[in-house]
Amino acid sequence: QLQASGGGLVQAGGSLRLSCAASKRTFSNNAVGWFRQAPGKEREIVAHISFRGGVTYYADSVKGRFTISRDNAKNSLYLQMNNLNPDDTGVYYCYVLAPTPYWGQGTQVTVSS
Repeated sequence: QLQASGGGLVQAGGSLRLSCAASKRTFSNNAVGWFRQAPGKEREIVAHISFRGGVTYYADSVKGRFTISRDNAKNSLYLQMNNLNPDDTGVYYCYVLAPTPYWGQGTQVTVSS
């Protein structure tokens, strides 16, 4: 139901754009977002966006560098990541804040110094 893509290997200072494709039923009327998981670190919610896109949240660690957006007509979620640094390395997952939140397979982001 959720498929993240767009990860890869990038040098520090570089950019990546993650995408998440969802079914219409999955996407409808729900806030959505991204979280990441790095080895030895706690899971971190990176960014979150309301259903209509009017309200967003960013972790302090990514403010000013990441931008979350959604296209409800395409049932898609995006995360533009700029000025990446090695601390951004991890597996990124898109999630849906349904009454029971869920997520799909993640996409690996690796930032080299």
